[in-house]
Amino acid sequence: MEFSPFNPVIKLCLQGMTMEETGDPEAAARLFSEAWDKAENDLEKFLAAYYLAKHQKNVQHKLDWLETALHHALQINDDTVKSAFPALYSALAACYEHLGDSEKSKHNRELAALFQRNPSDKGPFYHGTKSDLKVGDLLTPGGNSNYKSELVMNHIYFTALPNGAGLAAALAKGTGTERVYIVEPAGAYENDPNLTDKKFPGNPTRSYRSAEPLRIIGELTDWVRPGAEELQKFRAKLENNKGEIIN
Repeated sequence: MEFSPFNPVIKLCLQGMTMEETGDPEAAARLFSEAWDKAENDLEKFLAAYYLAKHQKNVQHKLDWLETALHHALQINDDTVKSAFPALYSALAACYEHLGDSEKSKHNRELAALFQRNPSDKGPFYHGTKSDLKVGDLLTPGGNSNYKSELVMNHIYFTALPNGAGLAAALAKGTGTERVYIVEPAGAYENDPNLTDKKFPGNPTRSYRSAEPLRIIGELTDWVRPGAEELQKFRAKLENNKGEIIN
């Protein structure tokens, strides 16, 4: 199950987050409620319920929505959602603690710690670029950021979502052909902190980074390129983003 910023329900959640950032929680809650009404699969229902929980003033109501989110998350045997379990179980633990149920609070904190210590994503992994490369080539840190050209990156970035790598290729600097390469990390890697637990719980884009090289082991050709209009909106959003890149 692939997370996509172009999914209609996820787009509503993103709009709701924008309303939160601009100080309009009522509008945000309406958008999250609309997302819930339009959600059709477990991933969409999990995300909508998670954000509806954040807007409940009553702790029991918040707990109910978090339990709903957990129910749908557990139906999905996918790393897109597994990365969110630490944040979800931590939120459940806080609710139970507030309600005076120390046993359930402790149990959920232990589950949060368990998932935090045991990342499950083993790939395959992909890297999107406009560079013409071949099998055996190494991708190394030290390049300039696609989003802040003056910033030299200390890590090389990759994802386990083919279409996410395709989006990265479309956004990459340069005039070459957009390529998605299958890559193998040469060393340790970690969740991309610029995305993990920022707007969405966990690391739903399955985005990672490494201070070690990536070795190209193949090329993917059947990824889906985003439409021109959607791509332009995404570029505009990146240009307007004032947040700092964690390097």
